[in-house]
Amino acid sequence: MGAVRFLYGSALGRALLKPLTARSVSRFCGKLLDTGASKVLIPLFIRKAGIDTDDYDLSDIKSFNDFFRRPLKPGRRSVDPDPAALVAPCDGLLTAYAITEGTVLPVKQSSYTVASLLRDEALAEEFDGGLCLVYRLCVDNFHRYCWFDGGVKSESAFIPGVLHTVRPAALAKVPVFVENCREYCAVDTVSFGKAVQMEVGAMLVGRIENHLTGPGPVSRGEEKGWFSYGGSTVIVLLKKNAAVLREDVIKASARGEETPVRMGEAVGRKRQ
Repeated sequence: MGAVRFLYGSALGRALLKPLTARSVSRFCGKLLDTGASKVLIPLFIRKAGIDTDDYDLSDIKSFNDFFRRPLKPGRRSVDPDPAALVAPCDGLLTAYAITEGTVLPVKQSSYTVASLLRDEALAEEFDGGLCLVYRLCVDNFHRYCWFDGGVKSESAFIPGVLHTVRPAALAKVPVFVENCREYCAVDTVSFGKAVQMEVGAMLVGRIENHLTGPGPVSRGEEKGWFSYGGSTVIVLLKKNAAVLREDVIKASARGEETPVRMGEAVGRKRQ
């Protein structure tokens, strides 16, 4: 964390950021972490991150990135069976923000507009008065993610950019989510109307890998894709009055605090 504060909080650190946040640097690191030789890094990573490997199927791990995007053993996550439940699409730390006059105003962090996030003014206007759910994945988290609800998705949009870290020290200094590379699609969902589900890359994340980029049907809880190495973020945008969040999530978010969640866990409900 001290290194992140140095990079984002000092003149010298900010001078070093440009090469570090370049996508070419992340691509190079990603290629190294795809090699068989990178397996030697796995035991140290497990110890430092405190990862409980009992949750995961490690039978086909050929590189560090294979381990980073490791699959779960059957039954280690379950999706809330209630179709009215608003489920988390991933493991991570959740913060919920109101979208007011097109702007997301995180507590103690950089503000940003939904239009700058999506680079689509017309689509952004549809979410005014709605919710922006930010799921921040840490390096020790499970780095695969699912569809938060079933429905029909649009063609995916990829926005190239740089790759800042998504740690709070960086979020406080830079509007990270509108600068980092990201991929999203609109989804006409079964329970929550039109929504957006987005993946945001971060420093040293070489790839956002989604299984379906064209338009088509998707299922609630179905794996959407995965991130390669690094901390990352999944964002869900909901329209006004689409859902009611859990009280603990609302209160923690108002304090500027994140709520730990697991993929498939209910974080709210469809508004009746």
